[in-house]
Amino acid sequence: MLSILVGHSYFLRLDPKQFERAKPYPPLATLQVAASLREAGHQVALFDAMLAEGLGEYEHKLAQAAPQLVVLYEDNYNFLTKMCLAAMREACLRMIALARAAGARVVVAGSDATDAPEAYLAAGADIVLRGEGLDTLATLVRRLDTDIKAPPARLTQQLSGITYLEAGLPRQVDEPQVPSFVAQPELPAWDLVDIERYRAVWVNAHGYFSLNMAASRGCPFRCSWCAKPIWGNQYSQRSAESVAAEFTYLRHRFNPDHIWFADDIFGFRPAWVLRFAHAVREANASVPFTIQTRADLTTEPMAQALREAGCAEAWLGAESGSQRILDAMNKGTTVAEIKVARARLKAHGIRVGFFIQLGYLGEQIGDILATRDLLETARPDDVGVSVAYPLPGTKFFEQVKGQFLNGKRHWKDSGDLAMMFRGTYSSDFYRAIRDLLHEQVAMVQLDTPEHAERYEIEQQRLASRWSDLKSTESRFRATPASR
Repeated sequence: MLSILVGHSYFLRLDPKQFERAKPYPPLATLQVAASLREAGHQVALFDAMLAEGLGEYEHKLAQAAPQLVVLYEDNYNFLTKMCLAAMREACLRMIALARAAGARVVVAGSDATDAPEAYLAAGADIVLRGEGLDTLATLVRRLDTDIKAPPARLTQQLSGITYLEAGLPRQVDEPQVPSFVAQPELPAWDLVDIERYRAVWVNAHGYFSLNMAASRGCPFRCSWCAKPIWGNQYSQRSAESVAAEFTYLRHRFNPDHIWFADDIFGFRPAWVLRFAHAVREANASVPFTIQTRADLTTEPMAQALREAGCAEAWLGAESGSQRILDAMNKGTTVAEIKVARARLKAHGIRVGFFIQLGYLGEQIGDILATRDLLETARPDDVGVSVAYPLPGTKFFEQVKGQFLNGKRHWKDSGDLAMMFRGTYSSDFYRAIRDLLHEQVAMVQLDTPEHAERYEIEQQRLASRWSDLKSTESRFRATPASR
């Protein structure tokens, strides 16, 4: 059996915005891979970059574990890994080099490695998995266990969805396999995580502790900007009873105050959510939880089921208050559905956050003002604002790939918020809009009798700032209005 170090390269400290936000979660997909390899009989150690001080901790773990194989498997449930942030790529390339210097073979998997395997191979990786790659990884590990020094060409015979170097040049073998959604281990390798380190960050910053899990993988919808290098358009949902069992384990083993479901879409059908709710109640394991979902899935039966299950907060991919932009995105939802979903969830005591995306191709000031109006009328409890981010493999990327600015293809970190293509307005304009939208949502908290006077003042101030931006928006245009 092999000695294997499983890790990932998302260092929270390299992402100032997320470091300040202080809401870290353990790397679920990485932990699932660690559990699978351990079930196969290998000696497995974990390097969790999330709360690490830096690469020094990784070097220490390499020396301590002395692995024959290093598997750098990014957390596919962490949406930030899909963004392929430059700071994390740089960290991963350094980790590969350090592993090779320590005498280990290296296999890499993740969204960025799928899109740009050449960079990882150049850093010293033996093999890059494209897509999820779980079946392929299991076969590679079995072959390495037989011959740890076998060259990549021999290791990868009759396998697909891989890239390796042959005679110094990248060789890509077939397209990534459609995910098999093979059964995962009963539980991720939670015992390898320093849970108390996570708890301390959460409690110090927020006064409570949150953990994460996932009830499904993938998303069947086809928004034109959404990259899906890992699961494609496949969607696989675990049984409600299996999810409830893991939920119960987390509740009794680690006593979190809150659970974050990292699914792109939680539940999907009310009947599934009700079965989950019943199993959790039977186990006396209820914990408030937060989900992500879509406005068009938030029917009245779904809202009732979420309340029964103990859902405290739901984030909707609202994206825009302009139907024109939603249609251009192929979002498949309407502004009216967003408003109805917000009202339904609120009626059942569930907080609602809106994800908003600025700067999509063709967006004009009227579309931005429609988004402002959506927030003003729907009054979500929270909002997350970003700008359109073209990623390889998306229809959006193909539409703008001839318009990239200064060769920029990735944000350095999640707070970058820079336009990478020639959109309608400059990055500074969108940052100003982001701030106004955040202020608008925050101002709703002042709309109470005891704060009536202050609310009125803030409302007038915000209206004045919107008016100023509207009157000067032409100065911030990056391209002619017709583009």
